[in-house]
Amino acid sequence: MRVVVAMMKHETNTFSPVATPLERFEPAWGGAAVAAYRGTGTAFGAFLDLAEREGAEIETPVAAEAWPSGPVPDGVYGALADAICAAVARGCDAVLLDLHGAMVTESLEDGEGELLARLRALAPDAVIGVALDFHGNLSEKIVGNADVVAGYKTYPHIDLHRTGEQVGGIVFAALKGAVKPVMVWGNRPMLPHVMRQATEDAPMRGLIAEAAAQERAGALAVSVFAGFPHADIHDAGLSVVAVTDGDAERARGCRDRLLDQAWQHRGGFVYRGEAAAAAIARARQLGDGPVLLLDHSDNCGSGGTQDDMTVLSEILAQGLEDVVAFAVHDPAAVASLVEAGVGARISLDLGGRTPMPALGLPGRPLAVSGTVRTITDGTFTIRGPMYTGVRVSMGRTVVLDTGGVEIVVIERHHEPWDTGCLTSLGIDPALKRFIMLKSRVHFRAGFQPLVRHIVECAGNGVTTSDYAKLTFTRVRRPIYPLDEA
Repeated sequence: MRVVVAMMKHETNTFSPVATPLERFEPAWGGAAVAAYRGTGTAFGAFLDLAEREGAEIETPVAAEAWPSGPVPDGVYGALADAICAAVARGCDAVLLDLHGAMVTESLEDGEGELLARLRALAPDAVIGVALDFHGNLSEKIVGNADVVAGYKTYPHIDLHRTGEQVGGIVFAALKGAVKPVMVWGNRPMLPHVMRQATEDAPMRGLIAEAAAQERAGALAVSVFAGFPHADIHDAGLSVVAVTDGDAERARGCRDRLLDQAWQHRGGFVYRGEAAAAAIARARQLGDGPVLLLDHSDNCGSGGTQDDMTVLSEILAQGLEDVVAFAVHDPAAVASLVEAGVGARISLDLGGRTPMPALGLPGRPLAVSGTVRTITDGTFTIRGPMYTGVRVSMGRTVVLDTGGVEIVVIERHHEPWDTGCLTSLGIDPALKRFIMLKSRVHFRAGFQPLVRHIVECAGNGVTTSDYAKLTFTRVRRPIYPLDEA
């Protein structure tokens, strides 16, 4: 039995000015992909475990994942997709893919759908299984060219490995003739706000519970995809995929119950934020910390520039003390701080280096002064429940201490979902009065257990939840809540 296992993941924010070169994917080719991801809490890691247990011959053409950003250049997409296609063209019984589901390229709205169509043409008899992100924007091209599609049931995403096990388990059962997967999908005209997609909160909690109940009742896999609304494409939005063992009618029933439930509760997926100045003023009045200040409009984990200074500026203006802020992405500032050295007192313009044309905003740096406290290479291994065991790098990383605020400045984008982003710098977030994080929901994976209060601060950025600030031209209309329904 020959199995091709590959990863090609990117969540494309079509409003983002952040470029997506090949190096952003940090591609691991061939055997390097196995070395990078074996034993990790990822779907790719699960696929390897399953294929090895089955005694399969395994080819791993590439494992590549990029931080969310703007559309992927066609040449970059081609380099990754061509490697996977070449491996499949050499012949295989199954293909196991760790994809995202919201990849947009310069010329394609549906990067994953195009890849799967190419693979199906190359291997019409192979069993193709796909693990997708909870924020995938599903399409007929994705579902129609795969045998099994399933997505994460958690946001924050702490079940990547379990999703890989589910997909891979169905694929290997199908290869043995133990099951005959039948798959259906559908969507509703809804663009749920990301800030209202957390699977611990209603109404998404109820949808996930119903999907899990349907699986316990015998469905092979039932997945709710919240969708990624910052991809302005036709199929963006909430969808459901159901896989059963040879029972299309049952699959359709699973799908329709969930879609009806989602539509019934559509008002619960609308988020209304609190402006940064008011939120921070309210945070000052709260009791014991840590108080988490969430700069959710500038989250690099959804394509944000991670250098908007609106929330940090307000923290400094209001005089908050005992604060750690993670993080400002500013490679030029890092270079200046490293040159100055630990212990140096320095004044510089920080952040605000990236204009955001989609919002009509120029870059606005913030003048700060402080002492360089720490310089590291920014590398650590994730120990928390999300991407467990994966080695990550923030690039050269500096802690600049203004007196009241310790500002983490990084060379490479990194969303703070694991406390290692701070503990690797010698900072214990549990001892801080305030923690400012540029995140939306993933922070809950590592930081929620540490904090007493969470205050959401609506600053500026291309991950804004205010759809009125974004111009949608491609998404199907009418769609809620852009259009009342």
